Amino acid sequence: MSWEQSIIKIDFFERVWAVVRAVPPGRVTTYGAIARYLGASRSARLVGYAMNASHGAFPPVPAHRVVNRMGLLTGRFHFPTPTTMQERLEAEGIIVVKGQVQGFERVFWDPSLHLPLPEVFFSLTLGDERSGDI
Repeated sequence: MSWEQSIIKIDFFERVWAVVRAVPPGRVTTYGAIARYLGASRSARLVGYAMNASHGAFPPVPAHRVVNRMGLLTGRFHFPTPTTMQERLEAEGIIVVKGQVQGFERVFWDPSLHLPLPEVFFSLTLGDERSGDI
């Protein structure tokens, strides 16, 4: 991987993490919804890679709030135990049965509907972090 590709990958991961940090407790979003918001609609799998890489990020990323398009906890095996993701969601009031969020449509949070345009959102979140003003 070239230096330029590494920078683009890191920047994409940071953007994914910023979106996930905006998901309110008691709500979930999807890999695809994040990818669409970022203008990379065919990159849901890359969003998944970002989630897997987020466990040591600071500030923390609530990765448990990201599920697949059917509400399945497909990332559950990337947590300390296979039940950690479900336990964290249930602690926020989300009902999970057999690895699937119940009432998915009710708790689904779409960043495209709830966040400002990406260029505005990221100037407010990542812009200040990089300049050291936060």
